[in-house]
Amino acid sequence: MAGKAGNGSGSIVEINVIPLVDIILVVLIIFMVAAPLVMQPKIDISLPKATTAKDEKDKVPMRVVLGKKGELFLNNKPISIEGLTEESKKFHDANPETAALLIADKEVTLAMVTELVDAIKSGGVKKVAFSIERKKG
Repeated sequence: MAGKAGNGSGSIVEINVIPLVDIILVVLIIFMVAAPLVMQPKIDISLPKATTAKDEKDKVPMRVVLGKKGELFLNNKPISIEGLTEESKKFHDANPETAALLIADKEVTLAMVTELVDAIKSGGVKKVAFSIERKKG
């Protein structure tokens, strides 16, 4: 009985790992293909409305309103974007903890809102809140 290994019963037991490796590689390929699909969510957003909106409009000293056509107002007075930066600096110098409330029409672009936030923060005001409409019901 030369050449036989084991405990003498005559049978050789081996674990075949090739099917296991094949299955693991297939699962890995499936995850690699599926991962980018999961990481790119498609979001359809219609803003601004919320059921938990608070009425804080009268408590903030710096109210910036952006109209649908790009009209800009600070505390109900027309202002330019450059003037907004200067007024923001004045509000910050008077009170470093001051906050700005940005009330923008839902039709304005994100670029316009970003430009306003940048102008406000350039003047030193670090806190900017966005006003939204409360949903009915």
